[in-house]
Amino acid sequence: MTDFDELWPGGPRLAGGGGAFRLSTDSVLLAHFISMPAAGHVVDLGAGVGTLDVLLAEKCPRARFTAVELQPEAAALCRRNFAENGLADRGEALCADLRAHRSLLPAGEADLVVANPPYFPVGAGQSAPDEARRIAREEVCCTLEEVFAAAAWLCRWGGAFCLVHRPERLSEICCAAANAGLEIKRLRMVQYKIESPPSLVLLECRRGARPGLTAEPPLILAEADGAESAEVKTIYHRETRT
Repeated sequence: MTDFDELWPGGPRLAGGGGAFRLSTDSVLLAHFISMPAAGHVVDLGAGVGTLDVLLAEKCPRARFTAVELQPEAAALCRRNFAENGLADRGEALCADLRAHRSLLPAGEADLVVANPPYFPVGAGQSAPDEARRIAREEVCCTLEEVFAAAAWLCRWGGAFCLVHRPERLSEICCAAANAGLEIKRLRMVQYKIESPPSLVLLECRRGARPGLTAEPPLILAEADGAESAEVKTIYHRETRT
């Protein structure tokens, strides 16, 4: 029997909170950043257990979701999470390789493509101890360029591709976006404290858009004393006590 955890009281219930498929704070922050279309088709590349899809479904009750996940165990947990959160009729989880995107879905199928892809090139630092974590963290099964190629194929003209990544790879991200025909339109850095260097970058790209980037104020996770920032409390639906 699968155990489900609530992200916040009365909020989404998700399985996969431990081990190789632990729930991702990065996906929660990305869901907060994304501007959802009024309706339409959302495709999640490397969806894991479907955390991002479930959160976005709360923002847009009329959207439908396709989660593409390579690892069978994670794809199975994603299906369970869809069912647990009432998405069985408008969400599907495909156990598939995003590099085969041309055979998975038609070109221009998605109004919005999202991804929380592997952050690290192969050989950049110490590898994770098990294969599932290694696939999730390192580009052993898909590179940054392959993620952008899949997103560009799937995005309709004017559609969006949103992702979370590491700021030290921003120059590579810009090159991959340009090579795929995607224009970066919004960018927001994530910092632990206001004086801390960025640890994540949230990005929105558009297919067929004109150049012009909006750099939004950073998302600060903690106050000077280490307590959660007001925005983080809002994201996680935690009461702000004064």
